[in-house]
Amino acid sequence: MLGLMQEWPLLCHKIIDHAARQNPAREIVSRSVEGPIVRMTYADLNIRSRKVAERLAREGCVPGDRIATLAWNTGRHLECWYGAMGMGGVYHTLNPRLFPDQIAWIMRHAEDGFLFCDLTFMPIVEKIAPSVPSLRRIVVLTDEAHLPQSPLPGLVAYETWLAEADGDFRWLELDENTAAGMCYTSGTTGEPKGVLYSHRSNVLHAMMACMPDAMGISSRDVVLPVVPMFHANAWGLGQSAPMVGAKLVMPGGKMDGASIYELLDTEKVTFSAAVPTVWLMLLQHLEETGKTLPHLRKVVIGGSACPRVMIRKFEENYGVEVVHAWGMTEMSPLGTLCTLKPECDGLDAEGKLDIRQKQGWAPFGVEMKITDDADVERPWDGATFGRLKVRGPAVARAYYGGAGGEQFDAAGWFDTGDVAHIDAGGYMQITDRAKDVIKSGGEWISTIDLENIAVGHPDVAEAAAIGVPHAKWDERPLLVVVRKAGRNVEKKALLDFMAGKVARWWIPDDVAFVDEIPHTATGKIQKSVLRERFRDYRLPADRA
Repeated sequence: MLGLMQEWPLLCHKIIDHAARQNPAREIVSRSVEGPIVRMTYADLNIRSRKVAERLAREGCVPGDRIATLAWNTGRHLECWYGAMGMGGVYHTLNPRLFPDQIAWIMRHAEDGFLFCDLTFMPIVEKIAPSVPSLRRIVVLTDEAHLPQSPLPGLVAYETWLAEADGDFRWLELDENTAAGMCYTSGTTGEPKGVLYSHRSNVLHAMMACMPDAMGISSRDVVLPVVPMFHANAWGLGQSAPMVGAKLVMPGGKMDGASIYELLDTEKVTFSAAVPTVWLMLLQHLEETGKTLPHLRKVVIGGSACPRVMIRKFEENYGVEVVHAWGMTEMSPLGTLCTLKPECDGLDAEGKLDIRQKQGWAPFGVEMKITDDADVERPWDGATFGRLKVRGPAVARAYYGGAGGEQFDAAGWFDTGDVAHIDAGGYMQITDRAKDVIKSGGEWISTIDLENIAVGHPDVAEAAAIGVPHAKWDERPLLVVVRKAGRNVEKKALLDFMAGKVARWWIPDDVAFVDEIPHTATGKIQKSVLRERFRDYRLPADRA
């Protein structure tokens, strides 16, 4: 027997239809690439997105066409998203922080036919466009007055292009499993791999994100997605914020501490999300200027492990709740978020901080397990390490084009490549990437734990732990450290600081001080580059 409920497909454009009906005057505020602050409403977003859909259809775009964006977080970028999805296209967010050759490879692999780009990225576009044979049209997200001279043929200003439509466009009736968006992994090992989101997965993910123990946003919030739209859908905020009617503040291309603070203050932002490096810049700005955060209530921190000292500063110095989160492009991206369950009420401040350092627990819609290398499930005891595997309605079941099939099994589990443990309360903690864990004498050492302790030292700006060869133990930890400007912490002082905070045999055998640590295009530490740089490094015990 089947239920007697209506067939109502979960389609992304229904989100902005709802926003325009229920919260038509709620603002979307953008720091434009041209400079000025630009304001629009959800009613404006709806009509301008329909104009985008109308113009794309007139250009010959058909359902299934990949429509690329190379752009910052702005209202224009958001309306391109919804317009593309509403006419059956697939938005494809390109990461401008990749090398041009990588971007061109991704565009060819995706067979992008259309590109919306910001002025900032015109030099990249001019370099790569001739090598993407599928590309038919480039629209620059600006007005006629700012359209640059370019050797590219047929270049058009977005506002001129959009003005040719009246917005009288009826969204396509689509199956909810229709492809809606595409994002490629950063490709730190091998070529980047494409993740193809559906309308259904995007809508369900937005609903998950809005849950009180997830991001917990509402119509009363002012949301600043610092995390870029080209980083796995800005963690879903471009969909969850209009779903609940929250005001959106889009930061454009200015990501320094002073610029982020300006928007937090002038727009009275209550909620924001970004990777730790962004928050580090903001906290430094606050400490240098003595400013406070009277409006901000909550920040979500993910992308890489959040240092304990950062959580403490936000909560104790500024009264801002930190939600430590973990996810992946393949998960749309939210996997876990660290909010405190009632069982934590009896813990003291340090005990609660111990919990907040974990990546958190999974919302409904994400299933997790940890296994050994033989795929035998491991216990949730908070100590036993294993490979972290996930499944759910917003988790990829394959990569676009069929690459990476070994990460998916017949039961639907996706091997994240992370090593983790889960405690009896469901709190998961990433201890490493499988490829980064240090294997010393047959035992595993978590590089993330070592790094978090090291950056807790007041003179350390950033730290990375890698395994280097050891004659007896196979591998031992080397700590690579960037000192804070004007500080001069030495090896002994740093290792003494770490003593007692982890098992004695985990303490690094040596410390290498460097001017900077390499990062991927998504802000993660490039351990592979460090391992290559220190490939022939000899530890003190091996120098004797």
